[in-house]
Amino acid sequence: MSLEPAVREAFAPHGVLSRAADHFQPRQGQTDMAVAVARIIQEGGALVVEAGTGVGKTFSYLVPALLSGERVLLSTATKTLQDQLFGRDLPRLVQALGLPVRTALLKGRGSYLCVHRMELARNEATLPDRTSARTLAKVEAWAQSTRTGDLAELSGLDERSPLIPLVTSTRENCLGAQCPRFRGCHVNTARREALAADVVVINHHLFFADLAVRESGMAELLPTVRVAIFDEAHQLNETGVQFLGSHLTTGQLLDFSRDLLGAGLQLARGLADWQQLAAGTERAARDLRLVVGKSWPGAKLRWTGEAPEQVDALPWRQALEDVRTACGEVIEALDTVSEIAPDFARLHERATQFAERAAAFALPCAAGSVRWVDVGTQLRLVESPLDIAKAVQEKLLRAGEDGAEASTRSWIFTSATLGDDAGLTWFTEPCGLAGAEVLRVGSPFNYASQAAVYVPRDLPKPSDPGHSAQVAVLAADGARRLGGRTMVLTTTLRALRAIGEALQARFEGSLEIEVLVQGQLPKRRLMERFREGDSQGRAGCVLVASASFWEGVDIPGDALQLVVIDKLPFPPPGDPLVEARAQRLEGQGRSAFNDYFVPEAAVALKQGAGRLIRRESDQGLLVVCDSRLATMGYGRRLLAALPPMRRIQSAAEFAQALEALAPAAGVVATRTSTTDPGWT
Repeated sequence: MSLEPAVREAFAPHGVLSRAADHFQPRQGQTDMAVAVARIIQEGGALVVEAGTGVGKTFSYLVPALLSGERVLLSTATKTLQDQLFGRDLPRLVQALGLPVRTALLKGRGSYLCVHRMELARNEATLPDRTSARTLAKVEAWAQSTRTGDLAELSGLDERSPLIPLVTSTRENCLGAQCPRFRGCHVNTARREALAADVVVINHHLFFADLAVRESGMAELLPTVRVAIFDEAHQLNETGVQFLGSHLTTGQLLDFSRDLLGAGLQLARGLADWQQLAAGTERAARDLRLVVGKSWPGAKLRWTGEAPEQVDALPWRQALEDVRTACGEVIEALDTVSEIAPDFARLHERATQFAERAAAFALPCAAGSVRWVDVGTQLRLVESPLDIAKAVQEKLLRAGEDGAEASTRSWIFTSATLGDDAGLTWFTEPCGLAGAEVLRVGSPFNYASQAAVYVPRDLPKPSDPGHSAQVAVLAADGARRLGGRTMVLTTTLRALRAIGEALQARFEGSLEIEVLVQGQLPKRRLMERFREGDSQGRAGCVLVASASFWEGVDIPGDALQLVVIDKLPFPPPGDPLVEARAQRLEGQGRSAFNDYFVPEAAVALKQGAGRLIRRESDQGLLVVCDSRLATMGYGRRLLAALPPMRRIQSAAEFAQALEALAPAAGVVATRTSTTDPGWT
């Protein structure tokens, strides 16, 4: 049987999927996508699929990929989604299809315990804080039993813990084959298992890190793969540009000086003045930071000339030269001890890289790229391409000397949101996929009966200082009526703080509503608490969040019934990368607003709205607190990008809609983060 009939049979009413999942229901859109994927796998080429929420896109690409018998690479946006694919979806389908398929999970080296660095951390005189000592003891105990070394196995480990960099390796500090713990290295074990597997699950960061530096193990893996599938593909461009450019941070230099001092005193004491060398590198890093002065934390300084804006060119050039000189002195000292221990060879490589980058940043920016400085406690110098189109065309689609290898490969890119036009150009243009086949599969949900959207006309303009306070009032009223069950998504950290503080003050001492604010707890814990809602007599929840909470957050059922978005999510016009992209479009005679800002806002708005309805039984309300959505011409385009929810026209109608949902608040639904497999 050829692949397409086999795929159709699997998705049939009484096919293998109906036996694999308790609540599986055949869906035409899901089958259509699966058949398209099967055809591309057989014929080769690139397929871009926008599959609306509820289509079940995971099964749509996994089933044909598994049935094809080809070697498959699966890449998704986050390590959490990786774990879900590898630990839940893949095993379920492999068993249902009865296939002898070997699967493997591969993450970046920062996800795996480095036993050698863990031992070094124990021997160091100081740890970041007292809590780190207790955490290190837990890691050491877990290290005795883990097979994979994947830190995700270690429950209770905060992803923000300052200990993690001390017990994991980086490309810069890994000793490779010369490491005394190389034989049991978890990173190398994971890579060996990936090379031996039929299906390998990775993430976008790992994929692009390898395209940039050829170090993650993908360089050996990718040539052996004929089918590559990218889920949550809407993140590809922004993830890719992070890795395909160049950066130098004062934090890297400070970490290097610490590692230099530790290795020098432990392994070659007296053979060089390690304290002076480390101090010189540290001083150069701190002087580079001081040249920039007191900019607002989180600021991005344009860098179109010799120096970033607001920074004097002469001291800036001198500071970069001081970094290069300090690294050069370290290189000379390391040359004398390079044979003593492998640690010194790696330190030599790092010092050389830093010196080269400091020299490169003293030269003009490369054509087709943009340069800026991120300002915080540390300083981050960045030079980035405007998109990944060139890299995709040259390193992926044209792989192989004569292009023959590329023509037989299959590339599948999918997400719930990839643009607001028929050609999905928001995604295909910056990703170099203008020639790809495009398929759009609509959501099976009945949005008109399940959800409504409301745009308040009486709120202050988003630019008004009182806007966030009024958003908080509206959200507080909705949360009070629903007993929590409210998520507020903000477009800026400033709005996050203002709305979060206002809501916490409003419900301070309340036994009915608990206000959760991003940044006050780890994301995992915030989501766990929000999903619990008012179960077991606990207070209902309001979650105020920004950034990563706009997407990838799955809260089906009654725990979320109201999503409030503070304003239209246009890209920040002052961001150097945004500015450069807009200028490029204008230089091509195109409208930056219509061809960049509006599509970006449409995709982000659709992502945020997608948090509301996750199952066919969900009911909820979306409020966009930005009157421009109803009054400006481009508002029609943005509304059209949203799921086809019914429109609420007045505050009175909104109050009635809340009251209609409120009775459900008295009945607590059983909630888990696991969705119906057919809807995955």
